[in-house]
Amino acid sequence: MTLNELRDWLDAYGRAWERQDVDAFLACFTEDAEYYWGPFGEPLRGHDEIRARTEKAVSQQHGIVFGHEPLAITPDGRGIAWWTVTYDVPASGKRVQDEGIFLVTLDGDGRCREFREWWNERELER
Repeated sequence: MTLNELRDWLDAYGRAWERQDVDAFLACFTEDAEYYWGPFGEPLRGHDEIRARTEKAVSQQHGIVFGHEPLAITPDGRGIAWWTVTYDVPASGKRVQDEGIFLVTLDGDGRCREFREWWNERELER
């Protein structure tokens, strides 16, 4: 993987999130991908588990704005990136910002087969 390949993947991931397009989001991942939603617990495995969790999350988000900066490629070919997202949560009336780090492993076709994320969240002033 190169930084440009990581950037391209992050662009597709971010566009899908912003558009709440779960099919496009899933297209970023291999059918058997492992998605670690935070540092603790079991990963989501495969498209069915990733879809269910993603649909639930994005259904509660509006006005999504995603940003990223690829930081490095590890010697074993994984990409590290900083990311941020802001969105409204209509049910609570809050505007939220998440910021964190992704660790991305792509296959030869540019789809993610292992994804790990860490983040912090804060409520923004309106």
